[in-house]
Amino acid sequence: MPEGDTIFRAAATLSRAIGGKIVRRFHSPLPALAASAAQLEGRRIERVEARGKNLLIHFEDGSALHTHMRMTGSWHIYRPGEAWQKPARYARAVIETDDFVAVCFNAPVVDRIPPGAIASHPSLSKLGPDILKADFDADLARRRLRERAGTPIGEALMNQQALAGIGNIYKSESLFACRVDPWLTVGDLPDESLDALIRAARELMSQNLSGPTRITAHAGARGFFPRRGPRYCVYDRAGEPCLTCGEPIRASRASRASRADLPGPSSTSPGGVASRVTYWCPACQPPGSTGALSDPKT
Repeated sequence: MPEGDTIFRAAATLSRAIGGKIVRRFHSPLPALAASAAQLEGRRIERVEARGKNLLIHFEDGSALHTHMRMTGSWHIYRPGEAWQKPARYARAVIETDDFVAVCFNAPVVDRIPPGAIASHPSLSKLGPDILKADFDADLARRRLRERAGTPIGEALMNQQALAGIGNIYKSESLFACRVDPWLTVGDLPDESLDALIRAARELMSQNLSGPTRITAHAGARGFFPRRGPRYCVYDRAGEPCLTCGEPIRASRASRASRADLPGPSSTSPGGVASRVTYWCPACQPPGSTGALSDPKT
């Protein structure tokens, strides 16, 4: 599933292409959206926004097109008349302007939010603070995590109602960067550890808002600046040596009560093992470790 940095980049790209433009044509195979064409055509696109893992295209009448990519969705941008990279039957929403055509393919969640209804939207209204927003409230994020005291910290970091935007990659990488045992509960950790994890996730994600390749290894492994080699410190590296200590990285789908290790390597295909497991270094993140680093760049 795309994480907050991917959705942020998608929103920025869409904004450059269609932001401020007039919708000349809107079409969708989804009946509810198709019925909205008359309300959207002729409207100006005010802005494109990422909210955690959600993407919102705001129109001048106050309505918004809401999409959530989950494991299968993506937005593409084409010039008028340009061949699409995917079959038209996979398109869920198409926005045509004079200069560009924006196509949402295969997204499981695509809906139009009426004017004034975003604040009461059943999922958007429950989101925690967006970790990539300029006005991100770290204190609120910590309080939202504290409300989940009995939840393993690895699960809590991905709870979008606690803080929005973190997925499995940044969960595992942030826990490693801060040297926190992934199987401790939120209640096991002091505020300093929660603050460090929030800060690490925000910094790691912020460093990947531009460029074609996501890399987190330079922040989590001391003194390691990859030009070649692993992009990540622990994510999807089960059985490979830790970049800091050389101990084999471990991976597990288990809860705190039982760590059933996966032998690795693991699959990163949609819905595959890598999308659901926790990756960690047993030497750098020993049982009970509440964190040795206050900053992932230390």
